[in-house]
Amino acid sequence: MLELNYDSVVIGAGPAGIAAAIRAKELGLKTVLVENRDLLGGIPLQCVHPGFGLHYFREDLTGTEFIYRFFDKMEKLGVEYLLKSHVHSIELVSHNEKIVNVITPQGVMRLNTKTLIYTAGARERHIFEINVVGDRPAGIYTAGEAQTLMDIYGIIPGKEIVIIGSGDVGLIMARRFALEGAKVKAVIELMHYPGGLTRNIVQCLQDYDIPLYLGHVVTRVVGKRRVEKVVVTKVDEKLKPIKGTEFEIPCDTVVLAAGLIPNLDMLEKIGLIIDPYTRGPIVNEFLETNIPGVFVAGNALVVNDLVDYVVEQGELAAEGAYYFVENDGIPTVDWKPIVRGRNIRFIVPHYVSGKRDVVLYARVQQPEKNVIVTIPEVGWKMKQFNVRPAEMIRVKLTKRLLERASSAEKISIEVIPGE
Repeated sequence: MLELNYDSVVIGAGPAGIAAAIRAKELGLKTVLVENRDLLGGIPLQCVHPGFGLHYFREDLTGTEFIYRFFDKMEKLGVEYLLKSHVHSIELVSHNEKIVNVITPQGVMRLNTKTLIYTAGARERHIFEINVVGDRPAGIYTAGEAQTLMDIYGIIPGKEIVIIGSGDVGLIMARRFALEGAKVKAVIELMHYPGGLTRNIVQCLQDYDIPLYLGHVVTRVVGKRRVEKVVVTKVDEKLKPIKGTEFEIPCDTVVLAAGLIPNLDMLEKIGLIIDPYTRGPIVNEFLETNIPGVFVAGNALVVNDLVDYVVEQGELAAEGAYYFVENDGIPTVDWKPIVRGRNIRFIVPHYVSGKRDVVLYARVQQPEKNVIVTIPEVGWKMKQFNVRPAEMIRVKLTKRLLERASSAEKISIEVIPGE
């Protein structure tokens, strides 16, 4: 068994992991990036559509253009990485010593590290998790699977498509199917509002005359060897199917775009505490979890709607790891909890010190118009014409603003009706 020592081990080589490894290398940490696939880059490799980098690079790039800019940076810095490497287990030795056991093509490696940055992303919800009953024939795919087939392997999964859920990947795939000559019969969304970004609703559905059924659910898939049709039912305000509203849509392919769940099984085995609202970890302003020296970023932390935020979180986690290594742990401070106020579904990070600038990420519970997003303890307000659960609210609070809450026991964020 080969045994190696590092300041930081990054697990997962998508945008968050690559950004974290680059930043850690820039800060002088001895770092290795571990990826179980045979190539770096993660999801952007299969994203041939534009919309990447608008915030980070101030340019409109495709997913592949975006991620290749980081590849170039990795190469110039000489970032060390392992491909086709499966993380078998993680062991906690002490607050500043962890062991990552990795199975690689060269054999088993034992990576001793002071810090761990976990950026393994999120998994797609499958058909069993959204309570769709009926047959299980060929022709049922998740949106990510369909995107991989089309954009990596050049295979179109079907000709008549029904998409379940209006998540961003599903909306983007609706447009891709239309561009390749397939017929997208409908996008079915359980909630009474869309699950994707407004720009994707417009550019991917409305521009291609693809029907969007809000407040509907697919209750049954019908087909013998291949999908033949789906049964769709309207739902009430409590999201329960309404009897007598059923109708059928003939199709040969069903694509699931029903959301993502942070992929944290490996960390849960060593005692990670999960936030039930994000389904990701509870973290402080460095994105450090309840396990000292273990940081989480990207979609493993919280499902983001922009890759720019994912990269931002990866870099912040690397800075947290550097601070941890330099100080032999994050010094104990008077952490203030960030609490959810009116119409806030979740907020990340969960704790701040007030001693440095911090970026907050939040989503609302319900869509509202003409509102004010406010943090009363620091006197911060932001008018918003429209807030939606699909669009993340990003708030940057300076150290000077946070000093106003020095005597407060907590800091809250809420959405209130506009004036």
